[in-house]
Amino acid sequence: MEKSSEVELVGFGYVYGAPTPFLASSFFCRDGALLWADILVGYAFFEMQNYLTDVWKLDLTHAAGILNVWTGLSMVLPAFFLFLVDERLGNFTMLVISSIAYTVGIAFVTMSTPPVLANRTGTCKQYEPECIGHTQKVLFYIGMASVAVGIAGNLISVHPFREEQDDKSNSNPTIDFLKLPAFTLVVLTPVIGAIALPYIKPWSLRFGIPAIYPNHFPLNSRDLYRKDDESFSRTRFLRCLERAAIILPGEDQKKNRWRLCLVSEVEEAKIAVRMIPMWLTFIICGIVSSVANTYFVEQANNMNRKVGKWKVPLQVLLLLNKWAKVWFGVTANRTLKKYKQYASPIGIAMAMVFSVLCCITAAKVETRRLNVIGRHGLLDKPDDPIPMTIFWLLFQFILQGGLEAYLEKGVAAFYKDQAPDSMETYIEHFTNAVSGLGFMCSVLSVYVVGKISERGGKPNWFQPTLNRSRLDRYYWVLAALSSANLLVFILVASMYRYKNREAGDEYAVDTGVAAALSGINENDD
Repeated sequence: MEKSSEVELVGFGYVYGAPTPFLASSFFCRDGALLWADILVGYAFFEMQNYLTDVWKLDLTHAAGILNVWTGLSMVLPAFFLFLVDERLGNFTMLVISSIAYTVGIAFVTMSTPPVLANRTGTCKQYEPECIGHTQKVLFYIGMASVAVGIAGNLISVHPFREEQDDKSNSNPTIDFLKLPAFTLVVLTPVIGAIALPYIKPWSLRFGIPAIYPNHFPLNSRDLYRKDDESFSRTRFLRCLERAAIILPGEDQKKNRWRLCLVSEVEEAKIAVRMIPMWLTFIICGIVSSVANTYFVEQANNMNRKVGKWKVPLQVLLLLNKWAKVWFGVTANRTLKKYKQYASPIGIAMAMVFSVLCCITAAKVETRRLNVIGRHGLLDKPDDPIPMTIFWLLFQFILQGGLEAYLEKGVAAFYKDQAPDSMETYIEHFTNAVSGLGFMCSVLSVYVVGKISERGGKPNWFQPTLNRSRLDRYYWVLAALSSANLLVFILVASMYRYKNREAGDEYAVDTGVAAALSGINENDD
């Protein structure tokens, strides 16, 4: 027997034969590292809004605009990268590129903080706007763009790579045993990140710690391309597109892929066009989600964060938001499977209801915060602490988690109803891209609402400081838009036909902790 036939690349090295301690430990390192580095980056970047307003001294809307464009970019790019992966690069190359971009991006953001390059650039080392020169700004923007590329590349290629490796190691009992520590690592990392990172005062260290562990480089270039073994049923919708699959006499169409398409490709194009009305309703959801990592965080920055003698870190709000998302995801599975045929429209409608409730709650809480500011004379003291507990914001963070959870479950069910399995990945990333456009559109919505609010000589709702702004009114506008969006969605959803599914079907979307949990239970089914 040739030894080379037994070689299998798993984790961080070559392993010969059946279960070995090295293979098991490699699995543990790989499965845990695939998630915890991303989690740390998320927690470090959660305070980016405060960094831009406190250190760079940017206006409230300017800082929020930078973050929302960056978040939207990281959600839009996967739709383009997926095409490159399938047509040109492959998952291995994309993972290499994204891992390098991710690590370099975090390093550049770290280097953009004042103390790191102060001696070389001739600037001061204090965390003040005058200490941030042109070099630091260039590094910051390049770093943020690189991190967005890394996030997008990992999003489309990490999961297929993990699936292939899991398929090859599912029969190993030692690896099954070590999935529990891997899951424990993923669960503990958010807790440790939420508690430990805020006590690291220098911003250079807060951004630099996630860069200590270089992102997950793939180790082999196995093909991970989807197989087109699925038949399509012909549809009568947009029959004009079928001309692209007709061979015309006298024309050498076969040499030009842009002139002649397969019937399956035409049907895929029809399905994508039919998705457009539904996709457009997700933009408002993206706008609502965009306020969580920007304006919500800015509100929490100067509120009372003490519980006894312990000062609650801001990252605890993100931790509770993610836990709420996981809990609502489990609840959504139990709820949606009862409705079988109409699981997808009900799930998406529930997400939009959460969107309305989140905006109403945020408006009420902000009104209360402004009243407290007025009573204590803090209107022109944006850096002074506000005697109002941070836990008033907890409800809107939880509702925002419910919005994301029900939207993911509802959209997953919608894919199963309206698209073949071969298109599911493409439609999923296009849907995320539309939500990303919502994040970018939030910049436009703030600008438009601000311009309308100052008509008649009235002050703009968005002032340089949070205490002078009227975010409560903006939240009411978002609540009205979300309500109108829900009505539009009901009209759009009635245009589609939905399949009658079994009661036991679940529409699970593996994200974060849920992904690790599903990995533990895969072999028990």
